[in-house]
Amino acid sequence: MTTISLRDDGTAEAYVGRPQDAASEHPGVLLYIDAFGLRPQIAGMADRIASWGYVVMAPNVFHEFGTAAETSPSEPLTSPEQRGAFFEGVRPRMESLFSAENREHLLAELASYVDALHELSGVSAGPVGVTGYCMGSRLAMLTAGTVGDGVAAVGGFHGGGLVVDDPLSPHHAVTRAKAEFWFGHADNDGSNTPQNQADLAAALDEAGLKHGEAVYEGAAHGYTMADTASYNEAAAERHYRDLQALLDRTLG
Repeated sequence: MTTISLRDDGTAEAYVGRPQDAASEHPGVLLYIDAFGLRPQIAGMADRIASWGYVVMAPNVFHEFGTAAETSPSEPLTSPEQRGAFFEGVRPRMESLFSAENREHLLAELASYVDALHELSGVSAGPVGVTGYCMGSRLAMLTAGTVGDGVAAVGGFHGGGLVVDDPLSPHHAVTRAKAEFWFGHADNDGSNTPQNQADLAAALDEAGLKHGEAVYEGAAHGYTMADTASYNEAAAERHYRDLQALLDRTLG
């Protein structure tokens, strides 16, 4: 774990994964966590993505609520009951993070994360990739809208709340983005309905952005997270293939 500097002179913890040939420069990838925090599962995902030839940074986006350890479960959430109980404690953090009152501060922090990624040793100049999970998909979209051509690729997996009836809905941010998008939607996800998915695709079309999306059949919300009851190995492995293809064609 490392400490990164933010634009408001604050700091946040972040996990950094590096490729094997760390002596040379590589494109940067920003990984946004799900609601369950910056924990060993996220570190493992960052390391796997880094093995493809990227420097991957996963910031603790809940740093204002506590350390990574304080805002993450102390053990895997392997039953639906454990997962649900922990999520109830997380919900107030999420609501605060995405509130209208916090929006300007949040967008400034997202830009800070891109700055911090570029400041890491071994990160090449130029646009970065962003991948997000659950609520992290929202953050990925907002980052692309905030920094424009500084983001070349956005991957969003089992995202929720991507299209909401609000002027600040993440799907409105794509009008300011320059990235290529790929979404791996969870199956039968109440936080991301078929109509939401259609509206998101329409917004990307209207913005003239290249994009692709698929519903990962049989995969519940949270399917990439091997430390929770929602894990679906087949869908998680498909997500890695789809994400690697996106990053390789936009950054590689």
